[in-house]
Amino acid sequence: MAPEIDVLIVFSDRDNQVSGWVTSLKTFLDPVLQQVMGRKPNIILKSDVDTMSSPNLDNAGVLVAVLTKEFVQSNACQEYLQKFTAATHSTSKILNRTFKVLKTPLSTNEQPAGVQSLFGYEMYQIDADTGESKDFADFFSDEAQQQYWMELIDLSYDIYETLYYLQEGKAISEIRKIYGGKTIYLAQTSHDLTVQRNIIYRELQRLGYTVLPSITLPGKLSEFEQAVKSDLAKSSLSIHLIGSHYGEIPAGGDRSGQEIQHRLSAERGIAAKAKNVAFHRLIWIAPEVAHSGELQRKFIDTLARDAETSEDAEILQTPLEDFKTIIREELEESIQKKPIEEGNGRTIYLMHDKIDDNAVKPYIELIRSAGFDVLTPDFEGELIALRKKHIENLRKLDGAVIFKGKVNEQWVRMKMLDLLKAPGFGRKRPIVGKVIVSGGDPIVNKEPFKRQDLRVIEGDQQQSLESLRSFLKEFKT
Repeated sequence: MAPEIDVLIVFSDRDNQVSGWVTSLKTFLDPVLQQVMGRKPNIILKSDVDTMSSPNLDNAGVLVAVLTKEFVQSNACQEYLQKFTAATHSTSKILNRTFKVLKTPLSTNEQPAGVQSLFGYEMYQIDADTGESKDFADFFSDEAQQQYWMELIDLSYDIYETLYYLQEGKAISEIRKIYGGKTIYLAQTSHDLTVQRNIIYRELQRLGYTVLPSITLPGKLSEFEQAVKSDLAKSSLSIHLIGSHYGEIPAGGDRSGQEIQHRLSAERGIAAKAKNVAFHRLIWIAPEVAHSGELQRKFIDTLARDAETSEDAEILQTPLEDFKTIIREELEESIQKKPIEEGNGRTIYLMHDKIDDNAVKPYIELIRSAGFDVLTPDFEGELIALRKKHIENLRKLDGAVIFKGKVNEQWVRMKMLDLLKAPGFGRKRPIVGKVIVSGGDPIVNKEPFKRQDLRVIEGDQQQSLESLRSFLKEFKT
């Protein structure tokens, strides 16, 4: 049964007083979650609930806790967290109903006990000069698109999975088995590669693979090792991302978590070989890595020696997009999938929302009359199947047209991010032409799109059709 409140956002009042940070989070989450769910979500702030005489937390689907030191020190926030945990106890063992957004860095031990094991969505940036955390001054900057918006999209998909279960009584993971079923260990890494790991994590997950660890690894050495060994035993592939920082050392240990995971993965490889069980390791070192200390330098030297002497390990120092392609090839080869062929130079993917089905028809006819094959999104069916078709289209296209009709600019930015991530879906060649056709209100901030070589076409229907016709002529040449 669907809850009355989809999302309840709990936060310390101080974290919203100056900049309205939490209000902005709600504003941005609303349209992104709507795109994922196919309907408008009901998102409520704690401040709204505080005005109710007797709030009933049983009516809320998920709780999003905006974690800061002020949150931890707030008795009211802690009380909300405890009451929601108690109210959702019957389903909390089956699915995650609490999500933690980190507005500022907090170590695991600093966080409330009830959320320490949960993955955190890190929505802050680190000052490169001072190393201090700070809020994004511009939510639409290049830095925010790589961090804040990526995390927001991930949060939206995860919230949807919980809401889907509450309404349908079954998990999306049951659908995913149709498209994947393999289990992959994606090692947790240091903070400098959090974004890169999350990108790989979500892409693998949405392609149908089970990705472990599914929770934050414990802070004590013995529990840490036990959890890693258990997850590795279920996996046929382990992936390790290595950056500049050595990472946190579990309590009671003398090596970082990422080094321990590598050692246990190597041991798993030896055991798998003895039993003639398939197991492979992919190790990625960031191309521009700058060793921050002696321990990290020694660790990377150890990785290089290990890769040279181990048949099951491959070490790469390539751009991340190339590494993601290698991951896909590794997985596709292992399950004998035939790779999807890219376009023939005459394939246009016209991305639009369901609400613009009628408005986009003249543009589809124009593209076809110009001699191009037209790919369009599907809107009927399960989320995972729709996402799979979208990814196939991103791999096949030669040119892309994003149609902005009744949707907002945030929807357009999401599609732009998909184009940026297309190489990670297995593309071999760059996208030749990209254009946004605005069939509704003009786009206010065109700079983010221009920086990504996305031309913007505006005007009434006749003007935009003529401009698109000119674009297609240029594309042919």
